[in-house]
Amino acid sequence: MPDLAHFALEHLGVLSLRGADARGFLQGQLSNDVAGLEPGAPLLGGLHNAQGRCLALLRVFALDSEQLLAVLPRDLVSAMGAHLQRYRLRAKVQIESAEAQWRMYGLHGPDAAAAARTRLHMPMDAGGLRQLILAPRAEGVPESDPQPEFHWHAEDIAAGLPQVFAATSGAFTAQMLNLDRVEALSMSKGCYTGQEIIARAHYLGTVKRRMRRFLTPEEKTLAPGASLLLGDRRARVVRAAPAEGGGQEFLAVTTAAAAEAAQSAGESDRRITAAELALPYSID
Repeated sequence: MPDLAHFALEHLGVLSLRGADARGFLQGQLSNDVAGLEPGAPLLGGLHNAQGRCLALLRVFALDSEQLLAVLPRDLVSAMGAHLQRYRLRAKVQIESAEAQWRMYGLHGPDAAAAARTRLHMPMDAGGLRQLILAPRAEGVPESDPQPEFHWHAEDIAAGLPQVFAATSGAFTAQMLNLDRVEALSMSKGCYTGQEIIARAHYLGTVKRRMRRFLTPEEKTLAPGASLLLGDRRARVVRAAPAEGGGQEFLAVTTAAAAEAAQSAGESDRRITAAELALPYSID
């Protein structure tokens, strides 16, 4: 990898929340604490339904006290904009797509932190080698070497970072996606949609399914939401990307042990061979 590489993250879109009540409104919807959000310190949070199922993951940037920009997969921008509108009631907040004004790209390498310093950015690793950039469309990309987007996805998978796409919106709870392990949950912020279910799982320790990382020699693409059989465990794919050397690395929600017998498989379940890989955080 060069000293500075860039990735055109065309799968990501942007929602704008603007108005005097934008921050308070999103505080009542997101699993993380938006109240203390500051320019230059974005956060990751889950948008859930009343049953505690994650509809989307938002990376939220504060432009100023009255405008927030939320980054999420492009295939969810319209649906999540409409979802948030249903909760707006009398709140003074305007919710709309901002994709015509803003775009996302990634930077990777020893020079990434320096290049990101003057831009809206979110570090994607502890060392600052990977930076997610939110930029006006009129602004050029810093001088860097272009790289295939799937490399960025592979790095996210290695870091154990979940994503929710249209195919998996509402499929997983917060803890299934390890949101409590990637700093996307606040257990002290107060009420938000789905909070009661998420808090119960946290305090009662009833999380039976977790997102885990796997490597398979399979070359056929594993789509988000695909049902798999891994030995005698059932799994559902969160995200996947080509692995260096062939095959695919993927994140999937499954049980901790071989607790679900193969005979419980549905007709749509696909049996594959896969080895479990370590995550950079504990889920036990």
